[in-house]
Amino acid sequence: MKATVLKIAMAAGLMAGVATGAMAQQKNVTIGVSIPAATHGWTGGAVYHAQETAKELEKMYPGLKVIVKTSPDGASQANALDDLTAQKIDALVVLPFNSDELTNPVREVKKKGTLITVIDRGLKDPTIQDIYVAGDNPGFGRIAGKYFADTLKQGNIVVLRGIPTVLDEERVSNFEKAIEGSGVKVIDKQYANWNRDDAFKVMQDFLSKHQKIDAVWAADDDMALGVLEAIRQAKREDIKFVVGGAGMKEMVKRVMDGDKMIPVNVTYPPALVATAMHVTAANFYTKAPMRGTFVLNAQLITKDNAKDHYFPNSPF
Repeated sequence: MKATVLKIAMAAGLMAGVATGAMAQQKNVTIGVSIPAATHGWTGGAVYHAQETAKELEKMYPGLKVIVKTSPDGASQANALDDLTAQKIDALVVLPFNSDELTNPVREVKKKGTLITVIDRGLKDPTIQDIYVAGDNPGFGRIAGKYFADTLKQGNIVVLRGIPTVLDEERVSNFEKAIEGSGVKVIDKQYANWNRDDAFKVMQDFLSKHQKIDAVWAADDDMALGVLEAIRQAKREDIKFVVGGAGMKEMVKRVMDGDKMIPVNVTYPPALVATAMHVTAANFYTKAPMRGTFVLNAQLITKDNAKDHYFPNSPF
């Protein structure tokens, strides 16, 4: 994560430097930011970074107004887009609650000539977006899958998916490709909505259905915490380890301390929201129009490098 944060800081610094000349002339621009509410740790981190970055950008660029709206579900987020559009935004930075519900609402915003930056979860129609910022979702699944294939080598595992989205499919499909040809077999998988409580219930169901589970891929640190609690309450000793992901400080600390149940983690920083907002603002205040895809690489966090990914003061 340190490398990722460094890249973000360098990008922000570069954009600030390029913008110095533009700052002499005030340019009025309004950017709407629509993201899910803090329903779990990762989105809590995303909300924190969005709010802090909004303040930074308004100081950096005279005339810039950044409006951040959070939504608890897809329907509420679609309504939030209507509210933002009514405020005559020049650009929309959107982290879709889910791909299906938000594709058409974002398309309607695009039709008004608004610059569209999509973060993380993706839309069903990628042609709507001008800019896409995400972590390496295929890499996220591939790295985790390779760890299972190399470390477990053979055994039965269960998988907890997130929410039905483009990124979830990228993660799971690449995880499954990575374990192909190994002795690792997925005996069950189910959506748990990147939510600790939902994951707890799903894992309870898995534990009642399967007498022997060798390991668990939770695909998210909040879900991993729910999984661990279910295992603890059931007093199951057959499960060798659980792998989550996203670099939650609690989980990274457990990796750093050599916790056998949490041997590794995979990076996916919520600070990518800040990157998306910086890139979007730079589109209006620099002479280098920003278009295309910005991907932050996924890394395997191990006991050897965990200290480089541990930020105790982070909100996530």
